[in-house]
Amino acid sequence: MKKQILLRGLLGFPLGIAIGYIITIIISLGFGQGYYYPCVPSLIETVGSEIGAVVLQTLLNGLLGASFASASIIWEIENLSIAKQTGIYFFITSITMLPIAYFAEWMEHTLIGFLLYFGIFVAIFIIIWIIQYCFWKRKIQSLNKKIDNDK
Repeated sequence: MKKQILLRGLLGFPLGIAIGYIITIIISLGFGQGYYYPCVPSLIETVGSEIGAVVLQTLLNGLLGASFASASIIWEIENLSIAKQTGIYFFITSITMLPIAYFAEWMEHTLIGFLLYFGIFVAIFIIIWIIQYCFWKRKIQSLNKKIDNDK
């Protein structure tokens, strides 16, 4: 299992970077008025240069991708209920996402900023969880129907 966690983390690192860049492109298309914004201006101010901020954000995106990918092993532990799997996965991704969002300046450094960001994270988590649940439920029903028809 440790080898699988490490392998997923290594594969998740570049995926996190790719997703991070896609998000910056989408944000730039929506709000950039023809300009590309690789990161929030406050991160540039904090780091002291745009290239430094972009490098930091890239590393943080990679760590985020590695964390989410590594934690996905939780879904394969069959002796855990789906509630426990969800709770553990949520905990792991939260304790990774929130500090990264703080250091990348994706949230305001206030209690309200933290609560707002956490609320958005929870809402997105729930939406993705429901979509995945429905997808796998249908897939399992389809497989069960196929097994019943083969009998």
